Amino acid sequence: MSHENIAFVFPGQASQYVGMGRDIYDQYPQVRRLYEQANDLLDSDIARVSFDGPAETLKQTRFTQPAILIHSIAVTSILASGGIFPDFVAGHSLGEYSALVAAKSLDVAEAVKLVRLRSELMHQAGEDQPGTMAVFIGLSPEEAEMVCNEASTPSEPVQPANFNSPEQIAVAGSIPAVNRAMDLARAAGAKRALPISVSGAFHSVLMQSARDGLSGAVQDAPFHDAQMPLIANVTAQPVSKAEDIRPLLIEQLTCPVRWVESMQTLVNLGVDTFVEVGPGSVLKGLIRRINQDVQILNADKIESIQGVIGKLNSA
Repeated sequence: MSHENIAFVFPGQASQYVGMGRDIYDQYPQVRRLYEQANDLLDSDIARVSFDGPAETLKQTRFTQPAILIHSIAVTSILASGGIFPDFVAGHSLGEYSALVAAKSLDVAEAVKLVRLRSELMHQAGEDQPGTMAVFIGLSPEEAEMVCNEASTPSEPVQPANFNSPEQIAVAGSIPAVNRAMDLARAAGAKRALPISVSGAFHSVLMQSARDGLSGAVQDAPFHDAQMPLIANVTAQPVSKAEDIRPLLIEQLTCPVRWVESMQTLVNLGVDTFVEVGPGSVLKGLIRRINQDVQILNADKIESIQGVIGKLNSA
């Protein structure tokens, strides 16, 4: 059955949980092959860390990012076996790599290699220039921008990092600047301003060294034109050409994730069904706050994956 209104959206860091992927690994030979391929490429047992943890290990960026990528790709392959394909794709931060595999712009091995490098570079950038993140609930984008400008100094920057939902904005920067920004956000009327437990100031200028390090690898990797448009984090606009995708993946490391605008772009393009593909349901919650009128499904464990296949095949 042909649909023209389905978007697959792929989660990023913080969606991981111990045990993710175990049920589909046990059930589907194609998923086992995928995890075995990833284990070989990473020279570590990503399956064991995903299934058994411990949570402290899985939470480390160098394990989290490949683990979420592989789980998302595995679920995509099961949906494809059930005849479910997207018309558009988008991914939150790391999820952009999963989205590009789904769109056949990047093959699995290349995605795993790039994500491993990305995670190592982000971790190193966090060690070299210690930073952190916080989330504001109840400020507008303009108010968050003003708070960041006021809290920043040339040597201690802070900036919006994720525009997640109309009322939730994450900021990233140096630790003193983020602390100042939280105080200013509360004074500006934020309902909440909370620190996020991360190993660096992701999507901020403090990731410049990671961006520089990733640039050559992305330029050299064999990308193909995407089979369906990707809504890019950096621009919140559709992109399909390989030469346009590359610079956006590099810029993504120091630019905010424009998730609200990206989801609005998809709705404007006619999408009425969103499928969150991969661990957890963080994006489902965010999209629900962006638009009440669309159908939002999530495909994570066997039961939810089969539910999506059944529902969309009968639509």
